[in-house]
Amino acid sequence: MPYVYLRGVRYISKMAASLPSWSEKMLQLLHRMNNFYARGSSQDRCWRFEVEGQQVGLIQPKIASLLNTFPDVFTSHGGAISLNPSFDSHAKRSEAMDQVLQVLRKDESLTCLKGWRNEEYSVMPRFCDSPLMSMERSATSLFGVKRYGVHLNGYSRDDSGRLFMWLGRRSPTKQTYPGRLDNLAAGGLAANCGVKQTMVKECEEEACIPSCIAEKASPAGTVSYTYEDDEGVFPECQFVFDLQLPLDFKPKIGDGEVQDFYFYPIEKVKELLVSEEFKPNCAMVVLDFLIRHSIIQPDSEPYYHEFMAGLHRTI
Repeated sequence: MPYVYLRGVRYISKMAASLPSWSEKMLQLLHRMNNFYARGSSQDRCWRFEVEGQQVGLIQPKIASLLNTFPDVFTSHGGAISLNPSFDSHAKRSEAMDQVLQVLRKDESLTCLKGWRNEEYSVMPRFCDSPLMSMERSATSLFGVKRYGVHLNGYSRDDSGRLFMWLGRRSPTKQTYPGRLDNLAAGGLAANCGVKQTMVKECEEEACIPSCIAEKASPAGTVSYTYEDDEGVFPECQFVFDLQLPLDFKPKIGDGEVQDFYFYPIEKVKELLVSEEFKPNCAMVVLDFLIRHSIIQPDSEPYYHEFMAGLHRTI
């Protein structure tokens, strides 16, 4: 930290004094990940996306204008854009959506579709509802469809009870946040896949954790947030699992989505959360872990309430 000296008295420079604290940096991260709720967002101008009379997403005005060029597929009315009711089955709706998306892929301005994954996500009003259709993962932000994922906190304790956590570093070839720090295992919830099934699969594929170990992970709630950028609206919900591992356990690189693993004391993990190294939503998952394991407590953290609110915002 830079200092200036005056007549033998040490003063913290104005520059150093103005640097945000760890708590302020974390609060800024939560604000970014929930910027859809902030003043000046497109929230009040978005169109509801409806299927079978039920809202399943939110569409930014610039995307809504593109969809008007497909009158046989979409209709506009009362602030909503609806899928034509003539598509009266899951299969028909999914096929109609795919045909539209195949045309939109040619639009260079829709950068999200450049990351086409050939992975289908279910579309439904609530997680407990039956899917009304499926759509390409990379296109979900265009329609503001809620995306679900699964994240695993892998941790250990030494003989003195000191807490350590495993982190992964994403491959430099990943489509999103290449090279950033990540949870031990994580992945999106694809259509027709269960939550725990996805968690076990990602553990095996990314970190070579045998299913007999992964299945011991405990569900620990969810982390929810909504942000927007040039690629659309991102309402997301992550199902969180905790897995306590033996001290001598070491994950191994599996499918190549992770380039390395690190085993850090929880104090170092906490400091890394607010650095540019961490994938933002993964930092939120670890923040949730720190709160649940009493590393962060309400009497010592001034933004404790704001942290809790920022981890659990949903549309």
